[in-house]
Amino acid sequence: MHKAPQTAVSPSHGRLDRMGLIVSGLCMVHCLAGLFLIGLLGLGGGLLLHPAIHRVGLIAAVVIGAATIGANALRHGHRLPLALGVTGLLLMGGAILSEHGVGEAMMTIAGVALVASAHVINIRRGPCC
Repeated sequence: MHKAPQTAVSPSHGRLDRMGLIVSGLCMVHCLAGLFLIGLLGLGGGLLLHPAIHRVGLIAAVVIGAATIGANALRHGHRLPLALGVTGLLLMGGAILSEHGVGEAMMTIAGVALVASAHVINIRRGPCC
């Protein structure tokens, strides 16, 4: 008899994936708010564009991504979330190295969307064993 795949998420990995989604969402809001406030209104450039905010965000994304996306790929062989997550983190890292502006924000937003997608896939798949 064929056993249906489990859909429950282990408590620790489920929490970390949800935390990853929250961090991704905050990053997306930060980027969009930065584009809006700085580009259209000319406000908040010093605070929103401070390099420390971007470094801390990338470090959080790498730590949470490695703890969830990477761990699930090693444990269960889920390669799609790993590919999405690594590509997204590379885009985010590249954005940090580029000049501030629309290009940087677009790279970050694309990277965040890929990392968030990887977390969503992990949450939906849950543990396979």
